[in-house]
Amino acid sequence: MSETRATNPVFPPGRYGRRRDGRRHLAAPIIFGVIVAAVAVLLSVRLYQQYGDPTYDAQIVRWTGATETQITIDFTVRVPPGDAATCTLRARDYSGADVGRRTVTVRATGDDSTISASEVVPTTAKAFVGEVLRCRPPS
Repeated sequence: MSETRATNPVFPPGRYGRRRDGRRHLAAPIIFGVIVAAVAVLLSVRLYQQYGDPTYDAQIVRWTGATETQITIDFTVRVPPGDAATCTLRARDYSGADVGRRTVTVRATGDDSTISASEVVPTTAKAFVGEVLRCRPPS
């Protein structure tokens, strides 16, 4: 019986492309990772500027008086002392469809930093829920 030893095949030069030398090239994945991280940071900063201002924080107290034509929304807004806030209120029906929307400006009295407000939002159908979408500094 003859012994057969396995050896690496010998390929003719210039055929079958280039041979790998066993080293891994990590430059492209590292650059890609840095770009993805930079985009994520920029997106986070932009979204915080747009939605994350804790100074104008609104809380729903309750909604009442839902009829076919209106709903009353009671809410509080935290603002800088003596400042005002422009808030967007929304009414939705049972299926979640938008049936009314109103933008109001509420002002703080004195040095109080929390504003309590009650606003009527006109609707096109019977509202099921009232919401404060967002509050921001008045423009």
